[in-house]
Amino acid sequence: MTKVSCRRAFTKELEAQAQHNQHIYLICTDSKGSVTATTFAEKYPARFIEAGIAEQNAVGIAAGLASTGKNVFVAGPACFLTARSYEQIKIGVAYNQLNVKIIGVSAGVSYGPLGGTHTALHDFAGMRALPNIEIFAPSDHNLTAYITSYLAQSQSPAYMRTGRGDVNAVYPDGESFDIHKAKLVQDGNHATIIACGEMVYPAKQAAEALASEGLAVRVLDMFCLKPFDKDAIIKAAKETQAIVTVEEHSIYGGLGDLVAATVSQNHPTKLKIMGFPDEEYKIGTSQELFNHYGFTPDGIASQVRKLVNKS
Repeated sequence: MTKVSCRRAFTKELEAQAQHNQHIYLICTDSKGSVTATTFAEKYPARFIEAGIAEQNAVGIAAGLASTGKNVFVAGPACFLTARSYEQIKIGVAYNQLNVKIIGVSAGVSYGPLGGTHTALHDFAGMRALPNIEIFAPSDHNLTAYITSYLAQSQSPAYMRTGRGDVNAVYPDGESFDIHKAKLVQDGNHATIIACGEMVYPAKQAAEALASEGLAVRVLDMFCLKPFDKDAIIKAAKETQAIVTVEEHSIYGGLGDLVAATVSQNHPTKLKIMGFPDEEYKIGTSQELFNHYGFTPDGIASQVRKLVNKS
C-alpha cells in the first residue's frame, strides 16, 4: 500500500470539505509548503490567509474570524504554533470556546536534524492543560481524513498534530471510527500496547512479532487524547497483565501520564511509559531518534516481554 503523509491527507480532506462549506478558512504561518496547503490557497484564495512568521497573530486572526461564525483552521509547524502562541490559544480560543482548529504539522521529532528549536515534544502536555480543547493525534492518512472531516463540521476548539513524512497505513480505506473512542487495532489478553500518532504502526508490528512467540497483545490507537477513552484503558488494565504506552512526546504530560493516572486510580497494573526522556535534545532524523530511544517494533516488543516476564 502506498505511503501517504498525514499532513497531505489533512489538506486534501479540508479542500473537499471547503467545497461544500463556505465558512471554512485556512490560515498558515509562512508554512503553506510545510502544511501542503498550496492547492487549497489556489482553489479558495478568499478563504486562505498567510499570516507570515507570526503564530500569535495567526491565532488572533483565527479567533476573530471564528467570533463571526467561521470555522477556522490555523496550520503550521507544531513546535512554533503550540509554544509561541500558547497565550493566544489559552485566552483567545480555549477560554472563549471559539471554533478554531489548531493543526500542528511536523510534530514530535519530524524536524529532528534541526535540533531542539524545532522539536515538539511538549504539545500534548500544554494542550491537555487547557479547558475546552479536543486533542487528536492520527496514526495514518485514513484516520487523518476522518478526523479532519469531523473537525470541519464541529463547532468546538481542537488541536490535531501530524508528522511530516509519508507513513504506512494502519487502516484500510473506508475504515470507520468513533471519534472519541480508542480504536482496537488488534486484540489480545496477555498485554496491551496503547499508542498514538505514528507510534501506532510500530506498536502493531511489535504485537504481530509477539504473537509468533505465543503472546496475544492488544493494541489500542488512542488517537483522541482529550476527551480520552477512559473505559478502554480500565478494560485493558483488568483484562491484560500489563500496559505499555508509546508516544512521540515527552514522558511528562502526554499519553503515558494520561494512562498512568487512569490505571492508578481505577485498576493498578504493571505499566511502562515509552516516550522521550527528560534530557537534552538529540539531533538526528526521526528514524535515527526512534532507533536510539527504542521506538521500534523490537524495542516495543522488548518492553512488553519484560512486563510479562518473557524477556
